[in-house]
Amino acid sequence: MPRSSKKPRRLVADGRVYMWSLRHSHRDSGSDGGGGGGSVGCVHTLTLNPQPSGTGGALRIVFVAGPGRFVPGGAPFGSGDVGYVHGATLNLHEPGAVRALLDAAAARGWLPAPGETRAVEVDGWALLEAAAAGRDEAL
Repeated sequence: MPRSSKKPRRLVADGRVYMWSLRHSHRDSGSDGGGGGGSVGCVHTLTLNPQPSGTGGALRIVFVAGPGRFVPGGAPFGSGDVGYVHGATLNLHEPGAVRALLDAAAARGWLPAPGETRAVEVDGWALLEAAAAGRDEAL
């Protein structure tokens, strides 16, 4: 039986345990010209929660679709794919890609702080190239 895409997965990095999950959503424009809200684009949010609970706030790495960037909601791309149309790409369902993004965030100063409960949200595009390069070096 395949694993549930909604169930958090476990990642161990530098002796610290994280539970991570990926969610797909859509940004709302607030208006579609007809008085209702309209969908603007796809968003992938990768959330890493330090374990055990209380050892730091979550890290949310957010990828919002935009010009020259893809965050597909389905075919022809795979679920979890993000990237530049002519550049670096990652699949956010792959543990190696998640680890590379975590390492890139840590290199920019993010570390879980004991007792901290607030989540930190980071623009995933600022981490993508470093993470893709780091992942490729590890292969």
